[in-house]
Amino acid sequence: MDRLDPFLARTLARRRLLTGGALTLAGGAALAQSGGMAQLLFSSGPEQRPLTSGFPGKGEMILQRNRPPLLETPLSVFDQGVFTPNDRFFVRWHWADIPLDVDADAFRLTITGGKQPVSLSLADILKMPRISYAAVNQCSGNSRGLFDPRVPGAQWAHGAMGNAMWEGVALKTLLEKAGVSTASHVRFGGLDKPLTQVDPFEKSLALDHAMNGEVMVAFAMNGEQLPLLNGFPLRLIVPGWYSTYWVKSLNQIELFSGKDANYWMAKAYQIPTAAGANVTPGTTDFAKTPISTMNVRSWITSAEPGARIPYADRLPLRGIAMGGDTGVKRVEVSADGGQTWQDAKLDKDQGRYGFRRFEASLPVTRGKVVLMSRATNADGAVQPMKANWNPGGYMRNCVEPCPVEIA
Repeated sequence: MDRLDPFLARTLARRRLLTGGALTLAGGAALAQSGGMAQLLFSSGPEQRPLTSGFPGKGEMILQRNRPPLLETPLSVFDQGVFTPNDRFFVRWHWADIPLDVDADAFRLTITGGKQPVSLSLADILKMPRISYAAVNQCSGNSRGLFDPRVPGAQWAHGAMGNAMWEGVALKTLLEKAGVSTASHVRFGGLDKPLTQVDPFEKSLALDHAMNGEVMVAFAMNGEQLPLLNGFPLRLIVPGWYSTYWVKSLNQIELFSGKDANYWMAKAYQIPTAAGANVTPGTTDFAKTPISTMNVRSWITSAEPGARIPYADRLPLRGIAMGGDTGVKRVEVSADGGQTWQDAKLDKDQGRYGFRRFEASLPVTRGKVVLMSRATNADGAVQPMKANWNPGGYMRNCVEPCPVEIA
């Protein structure tokens, strides 16, 4: 029997789990917080955020918002392995009315706009040919709290991201069942709903992108069914692209022609067309385009910004890097604020869309030092030293300083 099939036979047990989670999500900050605090270093200095372990299927997370849930992964989690554990994987929803009770037996994924309508149960999807790969899921506003000057929006540090091994069915396989006809685009919607008369959260891809064989409708994450808060029972995986396209609790797919006028494509998640999505701070009038591919980034994970580290002749460093929409070719590290650089050793390549771990050992002196890592992807793109800026706080891209004190 397939390892994921048994959960379809335990619908009642699953529904009890989700109902219990609903009580926590509706309970407010006092119920969700666990008492601890996380210190995050933003552009304006250190700030504290509450830690919570009160959300269903989640361990201790940084609480950015209760409803709809915004939960950030502590930086220390990324030092534990190349794959982010499901119970520590970040959470970001747009609408407060998120699915808290999903009947796995009754659930259907519908596809419309093709040559014939399609309605698929989870059992139908589990019988189809599968694909799997590692890919980073990163919020478009990851690291927004470090923009200088600060911009409005969720003030994430670096934890609005995660890397998982995803398993599911190629979107191409599903669209071929419907027949693509003359469509030029594909739109995706989920079970979360707005509470007012506004556009539902829907995203779209060009047909050739949707049919490339890599875009996936996933039912598994790191070898387990998707957690409730990360999109159970199905979510769209768009490798190399920001998570705004990774629609959670996916239940509808629509083939269509023409431009997508939905708010979430036509107006939201727009970035400057300028190189690096960068404009002069304060600029509001600029040419825009929908956000899409991620950029190359890396982070030191063995030390958190502001940490005090016992002195030793050499400081071991570890971290993670991502190439954006391609692989990681090189990572360099520095213990003097970028004046000198040394190549780090790259760990096993888990695939072009996932994190790649690195490690190094650097000589250090007592006192305050600034640790840095700088990644180069397979296409030759290098993390710049200077950060970009735009009023949406999207696509932060620069070498991230990690100031520590060696004592």
